[in-house]
Amino acid sequence: MRVPVSGACGSDGARSHRIPMAEKLSAVKGMNDIAPPVSAHWEWLEDKLRSLMLRYGYRNLRTPIVEPTALFVRGLGEVTDIVEKEMYSFEDRLNGEQLTLRPENTAGVVRAAVEHSLLYDGGKRLYYMGPMFRHERPQRGRYRQFHQFGAEALGFVGPDVDAELIVLACDLWAELGLEGIELEINSLGQPAERQAHRQALITYLEGHADQLDEDARRRLHSNPLRILDTKNPAMQALVNAAPRLMDHLGPESLDHFNRLRGLLDAHGIGYCINPRLVRGMDYYNLSVFEFVTTQLGSQGTVCAGGRYDGLFEQIGGKAAPAVGWALGMERILELLKEQGKLPGQPAPDAYAVVPDAGSVPRVMPVLRTLRQQGVQVQMHAGGAEGMGSMKSQFKKADASGARFALIFGPDELAQGCVSVKPLRGPRPGEDAGEALTQVSQPLADVAAWAQSLRPTIPC
Repeated sequence: MRVPVSGACGSDGARSHRIPMAEKLSAVKGMNDIAPPVSAHWEWLEDKLRSLMLRYGYRNLRTPIVEPTALFVRGLGEVTDIVEKEMYSFEDRLNGEQLTLRPENTAGVVRAAVEHSLLYDGGKRLYYMGPMFRHERPQRGRYRQFHQFGAEALGFVGPDVDAELIVLACDLWAELGLEGIELEINSLGQPAERQAHRQALITYLEGHADQLDEDARRRLHSNPLRILDTKNPAMQALVNAAPRLMDHLGPESLDHFNRLRGLLDAHGIGYCINPRLVRGMDYYNLSVFEFVTTQLGSQGTVCAGGRYDGLFEQIGGKAAPAVGWALGMERILELLKEQGKLPGQPAPDAYAVVPDAGSVPRVMPVLRTLRQQGVQVQMHAGGAEGMGSMKSQFKKADASGARFALIFGPDELAQGCVSVKPLRGPRPGEDAGEALTQVSQPLADVAAWAQSLRPTIPC
């Protein structure tokens, strides 16, 4: 008995059933997938960063992506652009708590330090890495989900740690081979000094109210310091003539700044003093700095930081000094690409050519032993239907970038061995004749010859 179903008629007059294709889904705009081969560049950069942090004595701290909204309102300031316009905030349907996807991570690091009493036995050098979220229009080097790497030194007084973090960043640029990154520094002084400068700045700007754009008028009494960072060309002459915070600094703030400069001079690190260098977050004081480039268009800041001694108290902890910086991973990778400094794609040491799918059960344990010996091996796969010819397998072996093909043919397996065929030229210092010679290796003692497949590490 044939049961009729709805749909188009087939050639025999019966109805055929077709499942409608589901609508194609895409990632949220400004939140990007990172797939091979690009993900290899991320892993390479992450490894460089971790290695450098360990050499400087910084240890990893991992904080939640979601934090209480109050953490950022209290830490960043209610009238900052991030809190007013850019945060992804929502109400927890379970308990009504106001939560936010972290737009930055310094506040989260301090919250964790306070909550877990991390400074009970002295200062801590910490680093973090991960995604941040800001609701803004995506553009080159600026995304809704972006990734930051940050270094934070908590509990240390004095400009020596400020200098250490700046030197650390300079060492990173050198290790990555990056060029054309300039250092700008400034001092924001202490709250009372900023307050005096703030009042002088408001008075000055009120006297030129007709020259202020809409954004400046909005910030005039809530956050006038940010007006100095305007990108509006029509306001440049106005802000250049504005009262300078440096002129309102007291002896202690000036001493801190001058000692920082002396330490940078001792390292031979060039810098320029930018009196308009400010911060959008309320928690900064004393030293602030940025590393900038002209090679990324309007998104020229690749790393920014400074001292934030007041943040611990702002979020309910005991007063403690702190300084740190954060860099944008996307921008560093974009700059590496712009300068042609990205590494080549990783390749396996060897590619296993398996002509007969029936041989796979015998081949796989051999490959596992090689991997346990530290050899990177990729096996041709596809089952009986998809193994392909020897010729097609060798094409894939060559395309993989592997230096050797491991040939597990019927003749080799019958003799209890594997043929090791070189696919690339000799390594530096290696005899060309020996390097290009195909050899047979016994399957009974894989560990004895496994290391011959690995790249030679220069002394």
